Amino acid sequence: MSDVPVCPRHPDRESWVRCQRCERPACPQCQRPAAVGVQCVDCVAEAAKGVRQPRSTFGGVLRSRDTVVTKVLIGACLVMFAGRYVLPSSVYDWLPLVNGYYANAFGPGTWWQPLTSAFLHGSPLHLLLNMYALWITGQYLEPLLGRVRFVALYVLSALGGAVGGLLLPFTANSSLVGASGAIFGLFAALLVVNRQLGRQTGQIAALIVVNFLVGVFVAGISWQAHLGGLVTGALVATALARGRRGRRAVQWAGTGAVAVVVLALLAYAATRSPF
Repeated sequence: MSDVPVCPRHPDRESWVRCQRCERPACPQCQRPAAVGVQCVDCVAEAAKGVRQPRSTFGGVLRSRDTVVTKVLIGACLVMFAGRYVLPSSVYDWLPLVNGYYANAFGPGTWWQPLTSAFLHGSPLHLLLNMYALWITGQYLEPLLGRVRFVALYVLSALGGAVGGLLLPFTANSSLVGASGAIFGLFAALLVVNRQLGRQTGQIAALIVVNFLVGVFVAGISWQAHLGGLVTGALVATALARGRRGRRAVQWAGTGAVAVVVLALLAYAATRSPF
């Protein structure tokens, strides 16, 4: 009497159906429909390795509207805000930028402040408005650009906002903390990306103008940081747009050039005396 065929993954299950590729028995749980007959899960997984992942025109891997980076950024801002009520105040004295200058006179010894200040917010309303804007723009831009490009856009825009706050004449009593610089960078990217895709940009342009004017005319808001983030985001988005359709070298060369300029300006700002 011949041996009864069993599924390699489930030896306790009898299977008279064989995979069309490897011809091994496959139980119902391990069968996957194919053009002709069925294939086993192992052959399907092996075939998937050689399939290129679909990408957007800007190079982002299409992951069914995956926005994990946006969620992590929002989570980081929420944790930093809550930490103010848990951690000693001395910890937060080294993080923000207030009245045009970083706490403890921003310089080489406090090089992290341009980035950490972008995750701090002065009030629940400030936090809510910025996180709402980040959620809306991130839902659109992150899947289109991809995780790494989106992170580069966000971080450089945040640092560009710090450059604007440090090098442009600042308004007295303005608080240069929060994600607003990075948010304005995302706004600029929305404008650039939609122009490249031939989509409507009028509403985005109006949004940028209105929000920028609010920063100009409302006390306590740094329009300088908004302008710095806006310009930086536009430059990064332009580099990504120029290198679309598979020209990754162009994208990263342009983004790298923007990063060099932003870091050079921050290095220059660190040499200036705040007093």
